[in-house]
Amino acid sequence: MSEEKLPESHGSAGHHEVAAHGDPFADPGLPAHEPRRTDIDERAAKRAERQVSLMFVVSMLATIGFIASFVAIDPDKIIYVWPLGHISEMNFALGMTLGLALFMIGAGAVHWARTLMSDHELPAERHPIEADDELRADVIDQFKTGAAESGFGRRKMIRNTLIGSMALVPLSGVVLLRDLGPLPEDKLAHTGWREATEAKPLQLINMNTNLPMKADDIITGSLTFAMPEGLHVHDEDFQQQIAKDALMLVRIAPEDIKDDKSRELGFEGILAYSKICTHVGCPISLYEQQTHHALCPCHQSTFDLSDGARVIFGPAGHPLPQLKITTDEKGFLVATGDFAEPVGPSYWERAR
Repeated sequence: MSEEKLPESHGSAGHHEVAAHGDPFADPGLPAHEPRRTDIDERAAKRAERQVSLMFVVSMLATIGFIASFVAIDPDKIIYVWPLGHISEMNFALGMTLGLALFMIGAGAVHWARTLMSDHELPAERHPIEADDELRADVIDQFKTGAAESGFGRRKMIRNTLIGSMALVPLSGVVLLRDLGPLPEDKLAHTGWREATEAKPLQLINMNTNLPMKADDIITGSLTFAMPEGLHVHDEDFQQQIAKDALMLVRIAPEDIKDDKSRELGFEGILAYSKICTHVGCPISLYEQQTHHALCPCHQSTFDLSDGARVIFGPAGHPLPQLKITTDEKGFLVATGDFAEPVGPSYWERAR
């Protein structure tokens, strides 16, 4: 490289002053200005321009990757990623692509500012907070000067790739609106218990022991949690299924059951209710034995399990759905159909 292309050969004198009389704060001045390679070498400037443009192009590709991941990847698929462990493949892909898209825009802007925009330091005198006409005109003039020095209009490659990357990034949020459409179909209206029929009932599996239950296993005043047979903790979609299928079993003396329909859906005082609160979907786990009240720990919605799980307190809008249960020829508790109503919170298409 020739001597005239070296930054140190183009340095300038610094600006140094001392404290004025009666002013304890000295003006530290400015160090000698050293131009950058890109200021004196057009080849270096072009190279920096290509680097910035490449970052913006990578941002655009990452945004396209975000959209493709959202559309193509199965949301229930789990993968192992070291050192994160087992995580959702879709969440991992969305996070990596969107993070890369935003990072590349920021990195490109920083590299642009540090290598191609003007880096001259100018002292600014203190001034009143209120801006006068002269100051406002000066700000506008500085804005125009900054726009000119940035090369935004002259460096078309940077300008076009920046506009492209900034225009594509919002699409990451737009494609997420796809889930606001009618994609759930009737999935919210049914649970895994829909596979149960009179001819082929589903056994109730104890969630603590993973074993089928008999009526004698549930004592009066106890609360037990169950799930349908065929559902396993290690299934990829277990969390999604159990969020609808979880059961809460309680045994109440038949004479203490106030609701006749609820008594008919149960078996010898054993009642099977959805464990999912009808307010915002929290799992219910607190039970008061003497009053037969079940309490949601999130927002204190309280349900009377002896009276069809009627809401007696809190923000929940409707009772807990009840599952019809009986026993098979071996004495195991089984379900013969799905809930009569959708479980969990209300939604637009729900009847009530």
